[in-house]
Amino acid sequence: MSKTRTDAEEFSRPLRRVLVAVLVVLLLALFLLWRIDSPRVERFRAALIDQVVPSFDWALVPVTRVANMVDQFQSYASLYEQNQELRRELQQMKAWREAALQLEQQNARLLDLNQVRLDPKLTHVTGQVLADSGSPFRQSVLINVGSRDGIRDGWATMDGIGVVGRISGVGARTSRVILLTDTNSRIPVTVQPSGQRAILSGDNSNLPPLDFLEDPGEVRPGDRVVSSGDGGMFPAGLLVGQVVMGNDRRLRVSLSADYQRLEFLRVLRSHDLAPITDAGALIAPPVLPAGPDTEGALATDPIPARGTQPEADPEADASTETDGGDG
Repeated sequence: MSKTRTDAEEFSRPLRRVLVAVLVVLLLALFLLWRIDSPRVERFRAALIDQVVPSFDWALVPVTRVANMVDQFQSYASLYEQNQELRRELQQMKAWREAALQLEQQNARLLDLNQVRLDPKLTHVTGQVLADSGSPFRQSVLINVGSRDGIRDGWATMDGIGVVGRISGVGARTSRVILLTDTNSRIPVTVQPSGQRAILSGDNSNLPPLDFLEDPGEVRPGDRVVSSGDGGMFPAGLLVGQVVMGNDRRLRVSLSADYQRLEFLRVLRSHDLAPITDAGALIAPPVLPAGPDTEGALATDPIPARGTQPEADPEADASTETDGGDG
């Protein structure tokens, strides 16, 4: 048995050496063939590839299937992670929904207890955004509602979360909305909870500054900014954004409206305010016109001092004594 094994090893060892030598020679020849730069060799290489490569499709099938399986597994893992993330977000949304319902009920009870009368005229019309200005010097969009829908200049527009701008130009079927970021936009706002009033001025940036603050020291980043309703321009209490500190150390507002996804805008109907014709009537009641008797009395009769009796008229006393004596 040991002699048979020795004969087999002595026979296979030279054979392996010959095969390795032949393989090395073939690889070297193939390497040299691919390194030769000649038209004939190039045609030979092209013919060799056309004959050899298609016959190796059967060898690539397992590799292709394994690669597809890996891709499918990675896609499944990604879908599983997305599904878990959506489940977590859904749970959070359910919690927020319950909190919103409780706050809505509480708000309704408070409004009923305080007998608050809401303005029935403050309704809205929803329009679709057709196009934007496309100019770095003018920030505005075009919506598909106009005068036929009752739209008027100056009405506020919202995207469902915060104020977007105001109507500036009304056509029959379309209207132009000037955004809060436009340089021509100026709206009065109130910073909560400090109650500081200011003007939100557009400067063609995503963070418009707050100008004419009453006391900037009372305003902090993160404070809520709402419309003040001054001048009857916007209804009071509309959400505008939050206060942030800009790179130029100015107090600016991070707008709540998503200006990157303006698809539908809500135009708030506002009723006209009654004009003030007599400003003095707001402070003091109107003065009655003075008559002749009143003017004489005011000009001749002295005003008695507090705590003293008015002096008697001697002529009136004499006439009274004469009448009494005759009786």
